[in-house]
Amino acid sequence: MSKPLSPAAGAGQGASSVDEVLRLVRARGGRATPSRRVLLEVLFEADGHMTAEELAEAVQARAPDVHISTIYRNVEDLERLGVVVHAHMGHGPAAYQLATLAHGHFICEVCGATLEAPDELFADLAGTVKAKMGFTIDPHHFAMLGRCRACEEGG
Repeated sequence: MSKPLSPAAGAGQGASSVDEVLRLVRARGGRATPSRRVLLEVLFEADGHMTAEELAEAVQARAPDVHISTIYRNVEDLERLGVVVHAHMGHGPAAYQLATLAHGHFICEVCGATLEAPDELFADLAGTVKAKMGFTIDPHHFAMLGRCRACEEGG
């Protein structure tokens, strides 16, 4: 079993290609394995968030011999490097995406609609929380629950 990659705060957030990420992995003591490359290709080609199960399905469609535990381990390593982030989207499983695409989320508790929330929406809240409590929030990690416009107006 391989050792976890050494963390690097924010190191992978600017990675814009599979090869850049693999260089970062090697620089942090990891290996650029075929399974890691396939996982990165899936992440870079993804249209949005993917659960671990969706990632596994996409990776195994290209490389059937890659075990799901390998996928989980690689996702954890990539998250530690700052290349991948996860978000809790309501009551479902965590969803993963490239850190460069991270954003907040609003989920309607009535119809389940998901709205992507740009970082600017959280700037005032983040500043207030930091000033009053000394705490830095991560608005990408969780979804804020509420009601979308259609459900608010219709119900």
